[in-house]
Amino acid sequence: MVKRSSLDPLEEARARVKLRYTKAKPVHPGPKTIGMAAMRLARKKLPQKAATLSRLKVNWKDIVGEQLARLCRPEKLTPAKGGRRLTLMVVPAAAGLVQHQSEIIRQRVSVAAGGDITAIKILQGHLGSAPKQAISKPVPLTPEQKDALIASAKTIDDEKLRAAIVALGEAVLTAEPETPEGESPPPLPF
Repeated sequence: MVKRSSLDPLEEARARVKLRYTKAKPVHPGPKTIGMAAMRLARKKLPQKAATLSRLKVNWKDIVGEQLARLCRPEKLTPAKGGRRLTLMVVPAAAGLVQHQSEIIRQRVSVAAGGDITAIKILQGHLGSAPKQAISKPVPLTPEQKDALIASAKTIDDEKLRAAIVALGEAVLTAEPETPEGESPPPLPF
């Protein structure tokens, strides 16, 4: 039996040549990013052109219309027989309306999602944070508008009724949106 030492020059030369022409490979190369790993898993589970839930949420108002978008929101997509099932979260008071229009909603969502939505499940509950509307600040009345409002209510004999009418008129006039610069304010409704 011949025992080779690690200092054998011929063996070292062979090792150097082998290292020069081969690249080291990691034993288990992990995914480069989490996104790539998620896409790899999603490709196996979903069809190629399937709409994702996030895409449905972004385009929801365009898909079902503004009125229905205020009443319901997509919650999840799950596999079902022959396609996928869309679960909607619906305001409890509008559940009957959404149920009545569920076939139209299913058809619209199916077109937007690539034709594979076969069923809709309706859950009643709170929609969460709704897109907030911009609230306009009340515009104070000019002295001329206030004088005109008081003058128009002078024909009312009852003092409490006159005060209530003036307060109502003031509330209506201050709730109107601001007029662009250079334009005159709207005329008084009296």
